[in-house]
Amino acid sequence: MSQSLRPGALTRRDILAAGGLLVTFSLSARSFAQLAGGGEGGAAPKAVRPDLPGSLKSNPDLESWIRIAPDGATTVFSGKAELGQGIRTALLQVAAEELDLPPAAITFVTADTARTPDEGLTAGSHSMQDGGTALANAGANVRMLLTNAAAKIWNVAPDRLSTSGEGHIVAPDGRRLPYGQLAATLSRHVEAVADAPRRDPRGYRTMGRSIPRVDIPPKLVGGEAFVQDLRLPGMLHARVVRGPSYGTRLAAPQLAAARAMPGVVAVIENGDFLAVVARQEWQAIKAMRVAQQSDYIRTLPPLPAADGPRHLQSMPSREIVVLDTHDGNRSAWKTVRGTFSRPWYSHGSIGPSCAVAQFRDSELTIWSHSQGVFDMHRAIAELVGLAPDKVRCIHSPSAGCYGQNGADDVTAEAGLIAMALPGQPIRLQWMREQEFGWEPCGCGMVTKVEAALGPDRRIAHWNYEVWSNSHNTRAVKAGGYLAAQQIRPGFAPQEAKPIPMPEGDGDRNANPLYAIPNMNVLYHFVPEMPLRVSALRSLGAHLNVFTIESMLDELARAGGVDPLAFRLAHMQDDRARAVMIEAAGRFGWSHRPAGDGRRGCGMAFARYKNIGAYCAIAMEVEVEPETGVITVHRVHAAVDAGQPASPDGIRNQVEGGIIQSLSWATREAVSFDATRRTSFDWGSYPILRFEDVPGAIDVHVMDRPGMPFLGAGETSQGPASAALANAVADATGVRLRDMPLTPEVVRAAIGPGG
Repeated sequence: MSQSLRPGALTRRDILAAGGLLVTFSLSARSFAQLAGGGEGGAAPKAVRPDLPGSLKSNPDLESWIRIAPDGATTVFSGKAELGQGIRTALLQVAAEELDLPPAAITFVTADTARTPDEGLTAGSHSMQDGGTALANAGANVRMLLTNAAAKIWNVAPDRLSTSGEGHIVAPDGRRLPYGQLAATLSRHVEAVADAPRRDPRGYRTMGRSIPRVDIPPKLVGGEAFVQDLRLPGMLHARVVRGPSYGTRLAAPQLAAARAMPGVVAVIENGDFLAVVARQEWQAIKAMRVAQQSDYIRTLPPLPAADGPRHLQSMPSREIVVLDTHDGNRSAWKTVRGTFSRPWYSHGSIGPSCAVAQFRDSELTIWSHSQGVFDMHRAIAELVGLAPDKVRCIHSPSAGCYGQNGADDVTAEAGLIAMALPGQPIRLQWMREQEFGWEPCGCGMVTKVEAALGPDRRIAHWNYEVWSNSHNTRAVKAGGYLAAQQIRPGFAPQEAKPIPMPEGDGDRNANPLYAIPNMNVLYHFVPEMPLRVSALRSLGAHLNVFTIESMLDELARAGGVDPLAFRLAHMQDDRARAVMIEAAGRFGWSHRPAGDGRRGCGMAFARYKNIGAYCAIAMEVEVEPETGVITVHRVHAAVDAGQPASPDGIRNQVEGGIIQSLSWATREAVSFDATRRTSFDWGSYPILRFEDVPGAIDVHVMDRPGMPFLGAGETSQGPASAALANAVADATGVRLRDMPLTPEVVRAAIGPGG
């Protein structure tokens, strides 16, 4: 059984008995680390040492991060979660490098509210920037302490000592002391210092190399890789009973009939929250189907079936000024205007959300694939009426999410059911149609731009507006869960709030990195949600980058300037220029084929949030005029994510982001009528299939030795969709501004003449 799914827990008594340099929480570390949760969009863990880098600000005690036992066994702890993005491997490489140990010599524990530091959410491409930086500096601190201890024993200056790469401090004359022996002499309660010497990148043994991902083997062989695989003795299976989609309820659920079915142990009724529990999973499914044989009632205002995301422009909004610069009047030679949109998206997780919960001995233990287990254990404690220290949440991987799918809600519901059946492990899994019908969607959005070129063919002014709901409604209190409004007594819904810049949500990346004069950028934050929404990979950056980069191509064309040259003329950031030039060079931009009605080329760039990784993409497509089908022949990307911990991991992230972004841009859209969502399966919610992926994707990772980590998990979402739209415009001469660019949309835009 994989460690993340193991029901047994290492207790504090076990750890204290082992001695050595400890890395589970001391009482003081726990109080500092777990006062507040959040991360992206919420209250971050409290910074108690602002001088320290990354997540060390909130968790400065080294014992919160690293344990070295007297026998040398080393355990490293991280509050970040493996979501399928490969972060477990990259963080392990970081810790191994700074401790100067082989990765295989380290036991790595992640995202467990009883064992690991509270690092908020695993979201917003912060895992490397915050978590990786913390582990690197914690490792450097521990290595420094071990070196100083050896120097004292040998009466040698610390700077004359080295590390062996396999757990020893080495003296100039060859004497060696093992880490475990030295760790046993150290205090358990040491805070990190800000200037512990890091290892020289020229001597790296692990970081900057591509090693096999540690999470892949059990997935390849069908092992216990996911929370769906977890089985506990005496476990019961549950299904929730509800209407077809968010904003509905069943008029007359057939609970008595369900209760009488074979294998049914209990029917949970708590207000409008209904669930069936059975000894076998199929028994629970059959009972759920019987219970749901009922008409449904719409409980919220009608869905905007007629006008889609443009409905947001007619709703009450709060105006947030993102940028308002005044650089003197400049004459406008040519003006370009455009309105862009994207629909509501599903997360499209291949496996429906699942959680396991057990209430025993007055404590609730939950296994969840949430991205925010620390917020979760506090919010679920409030939901079920327990103290937070009586709720333990252990992250267990699932089929991926990149945002808030049904993971948080299914976990809260599993907790409620477990509380009703003390002692019994409860496994709750949503059905496929429930995942599509009830999970929070990625936000529909609208942008509007008016920009002008001056006679010098440089941008003279830029006016930009964006309409969006909040992209982060994760539960930080009980009221954030679906079930919180269904149980009795219930909880008031969480208030939707915008995420402030520089992170942003609907306005994420609405502030161009380009040097543009006279910019006015306005965010129309819409509090009321026509559809239930929350975080989806890259948040508002996807449409904002799509819009900005589409407009830059239109402006370049209006001025008769090459798109790459136009971008470089407006870019002062050297690293941004470097990735653009690198991607274009690898693509062969200077001798690309000209658009001919079928084939075309496009490029796009963004720095994620203007504080994360840099990414430039060039793409060649073919558009079939007769059908409107777009084929992507090749994609070249260059990405600068600072010091690469795992180059292959970065390539995985960027390549996967390109494919997902192309799926959003060409296929995906949540469908609905006035009363309910109508996309409940892969037929009604199509995604990119294997036969539709680009013919070739080349991702070049820029080498930035010793530079700070920059998150790369979401950097390619915006540029990929924008490069596609620019390539289609180059091929056909038609600018498409509303996603998805389905064959029907493309064919209609091209017209009968092709």
